[in-house]
Amino acid sequence: MPNFLLVPIGTKTGLTSISLGLVRALQQSGRKPAYFKPVAHTPLNEQGVEAATHFAAELFLLNPPQPLPLSTVESMIAAGNDDDLIELMVANYNRADAADHDVMIIEGVVPDSERSYLADKNAQIANAINARVVLVVDAHNAPAGQVAEQIHLAWQTYAASQTEAAGFILNKYNSPQAKQDYVAEVLAGLAQSSPQLVCLGVVPFAPEKSAQRLLDVARHLNAEVLRGADYLATSRVREIVVAGRSATHMSDRFTAGALIIAPGDREDVMMAAALKTLSGVPLAGMVLTCNSLPSEGLQSIVAPALKDKIPVLLTEQDTYQTAYSLSSQSPHVPHDDTERMESMVDFVAENLDTDALCRNMAQPARLRLSPPAFRYRMMEQARAAAKRIVLPEGNEPRTIEAAAICQSKGIAHCILLAKPTEVFEVAKTRGIEIPPTLEIVDPDTIRRRYIDPMVALRKHKGLTPGLAEKQLEDTVVLGTMMLATGEVDGLVSGAVHTTANTIRPALQLIKTAPGASLVSSIFFMLMPEQVLVYGDCAVNPEPTAEELADIAIQSADSAQAFGIEPKVAMISYSTGASGSGAEVQKVKTATDLARAKRPDLLIDGPLQYDAASVPSVGRQKAPDSPVAGQATVFVFPDLNTGNTTYKAVQRSANVLSVGPMLQGLNKPVNDLSRGALVDDIVYTIAITAIQAVQMAKKAVL
Repeated sequence: MPNFLLVPIGTKTGLTSISLGLVRALQQSGRKPAYFKPVAHTPLNEQGVEAATHFAAELFLLNPPQPLPLSTVESMIAAGNDDDLIELMVANYNRADAADHDVMIIEGVVPDSERSYLADKNAQIANAINARVVLVVDAHNAPAGQVAEQIHLAWQTYAASQTEAAGFILNKYNSPQAKQDYVAEVLAGLAQSSPQLVCLGVVPFAPEKSAQRLLDVARHLNAEVLRGADYLATSRVREIVVAGRSATHMSDRFTAGALIIAPGDREDVMMAAALKTLSGVPLAGMVLTCNSLPSEGLQSIVAPALKDKIPVLLTEQDTYQTAYSLSSQSPHVPHDDTERMESMVDFVAENLDTDALCRNMAQPARLRLSPPAFRYRMMEQARAAAKRIVLPEGNEPRTIEAAAICQSKGIAHCILLAKPTEVFEVAKTRGIEIPPTLEIVDPDTIRRRYIDPMVALRKHKGLTPGLAEKQLEDTVVLGTMMLATGEVDGLVSGAVHTTANTIRPALQLIKTAPGASLVSSIFFMLMPEQVLVYGDCAVNPEPTAEELADIAIQSADSAQAFGIEPKVAMISYSTGASGSGAEVQKVKTATDLARAKRPDLLIDGPLQYDAASVPSVGRQKAPDSPVAGQATVFVFPDLNTGNTTYKAVQRSANVLSVGPMLQGLNKPVNDLSRGALVDDIVYTIAITAIQAVQMAKKAVL
């Protein structure tokens, strides 16, 4: 389903009206749009419902999730939790009722003078959910050349992050220039810098569509209603008239929809308003200031003319304060003014070019899984899996904290192999709250029951009960036996053990999966715009061409299992036939073997890293390659190259890496880096749980 993120250029673009107007226009064109708003900018009503989502439900019968409160967003940014914030937005996006819809309209974040830092969140959201961006521009009193420059400057932020463009919408257009000529001049200004941007609509400036009710005025001023209470909700303010002169000099301003502001002792104004009403002019109402009322005699004179059809309000503020207060009244449509919002939405829809947008929808979006979407999907899959994961390093502080997080969040049911007293001592020292459901198993209490099963698995190697008991003193071996006997679904180790310590027992007791010639590894590299897969960076020092082909296939299958479209680049120091040597030939042979084994996969090589990852370089060096410039899976020729590259990217670009995830075993065993952070361990536990599900499915097949 295509996603379109509407983002503002400026602070008063009417973004909500444009977003909901686009939903209406798409409905009218026969589409089935859904709507989502990540952040609430407007106040919530008494029920805690945000206005835009309220109107989406009222006008379109949609059921979007409630957006995050602005206070939550600000606190998470202040705490440096930007990644968690975007992931939370992705989680909300995935709750949107999109099953029966064919396009999603997302209302972006609106920065203001106090929150300019919110501007970059729109690019992050667009990348997180693979949305095409629609720029919404305030064209009020703006020359076409100035608008083109604003669009160009705003678009640079999104172009830099490789976000796709859908076009722009001009709102509040009021130029004396003909609309067609105005748009042509804007497009001419963008022809050199941003030719891909098209105009998706021009919405004229129509202040009458924003006319507030007397009810809104009364609420804003906290005014007393003297007359016309029944008409507060239907009387709308088109103009505010402050009676600063005598009525004879201002009567021409007493027009339809005018709200007259004057002190109660201005009897000439009251008389003029009554006469205008008698002559058929539908004034919006009157606000009497300074808490002063007309004389009783005058009230009896004007009452027949007003007939309670013209609302009259009374406020304690003076005339200047009242006028100033109304000038700063919020332009947002109140929750209970459905009539105003519907009129505005219909007006916007009439002025949008849905044909241009639908043509954009028909274009295939560039598929890529963003880091927030990857993390969200991974955690949701792990929760759904509900697997038991054993952690042999059960008294290690980072492992204890990660297990507590996974247990409390339902990511997995973790089993710590350690003495309970040691775990609780570490938890007390570190301030870790141990969930009551977290399972802590003392190795000494269970070790002997695995002696016979282990002897049975290794009797062909001459293993005796005595040797088995000795080996089971290693908690990694003990945890591996728990996995071998089916008591747990996966194992995670390596926070204090080497890779060899983790893999060796697995190879001896779990063994490789049917059809797998070796065990290899991948890292998920959470780049700023998308998640890439690197293999093999942890296990095989010098793979042969045959082994390299198997690593490529294993890595592609793993990528696909985690929602990443596999486009496999076989990395070398040479692209195509531009170089020679034994290493280049090995990569070429491996590419041919992998293609022959799996013709359904997109695999190409040899490719240099830049040719595989940078579109412009890929077009230049390998113009006919289906992978160059858009690779998602990078297979390195040896461990030296792979490990060095992954660490260089991780540290230099401050990229989060998840892994290594081991491939090719019968059951999921995963190794940690000894420098792993708590989050790294949590992610590894999650991918282990997901692997358990995938391996179980393969076993059934």
